[in-house]
Amino acid sequence: MIRAAIEGIGHALPRTILTNDEIARTLDTTDEWIRQRTGIGQRRVAQPDESTGTLAVAAAREALADANVDPSEVELVIVATITGDYVWPATACVVQAELGIRGAGAYDTSAACAGFIYSLDAAAAQIETGRISTALVIGADCLTKQLDWTDRSTAVLFGDAAAAVVVRANPHDSRGLVKTVLDADGAGARHIWIEAGGNRHPLGTASADGRKNCLTMNGKEVFRFAVKAMGDACERVLERAGMTAGDIDLFVPHQANSRIILSAAERLELPLERVFMNVEQYGNTSGGSIPLALYEASRSGRLQRGMRVLTVGFGAGLVWGANIIEW
Repeated sequence: MIRAAIEGIGHALPRTILTNDEIARTLDTTDEWIRQRTGIGQRRVAQPDESTGTLAVAAAREALADANVDPSEVELVIVATITGDYVWPATACVVQAELGIRGAGAYDTSAACAGFIYSLDAAAAQIETGRISTALVIGADCLTKQLDWTDRSTAVLFGDAAAAVVVRANPHDSRGLVKTVLDADGAGARHIWIEAGGNRHPLGTASADGRKNCLTMNGKEVFRFAVKAMGDACERVLERAGMTAGDIDLFVPHQANSRIILSAAERLELPLERVFMNVEQYGNTSGGSIPLALYEASRSGRLQRGMRVLTVGFGAGLVWGANIIEW
């Protein structure tokens, strides 16, 4: 059996750090209030010369170097993002051109904070069936460019980041993507969305009048959904893999809210030493969240070759999913 193994990883962060105290200068909030409800202390904010595409390219370059893979070897580029550089074309095409990749497919995955899980599964499916042998999967978002900075319920939550992995065919051992579950419930789309600006309500038309062209969220509904979805997805993917939580060496969930993460860990009966969190430093970076956490876990030594890692994510759509990866 051919497995799709992660052979290289990279990341990119905007240079600007925005702390809770700085946000509190313009919003009715405090560092204590934000930390108690979310666990977030600061986040990165992309400047005008930084974008989803520029971060994705930088993360991809590091991942390719880490894997010792030349761009000419890449056969598929997938960018998990909901904040593409353009309405179209796909940001993956921009990344492909910047990296000098030729003769490879390129597309974006619009699955919000679960985008990396969806994208890794899609790349693995191509590799496992023998259609390709090398893929570049990037999670990248710049949600701070789509926020209403006067809205306390959303402005404090999000940050910008990108991280990338090189995925290659591995016919030799068990390293690679073990199992995935994917799910969605479009009935909850209105709970976190940008209503105006798309084809249904184009900006500058009467249809868009009174509709927000920035991120809006029903926080209570999203929190309720997330707590259930995270636990359900983890239990399902473990069952499909014939494993229990005890077989997992490290739990790396989507970094949206520390309370949601701890709730999922408690449901799985995972001790905190097997849970990775960096939400305090970066906030919710959407598509960049899980791969950035994997990058930091790997670089810090908490995630090592051969370990079994469980990832899970949820987001706008509503979408959610989980991966088990043998690192």
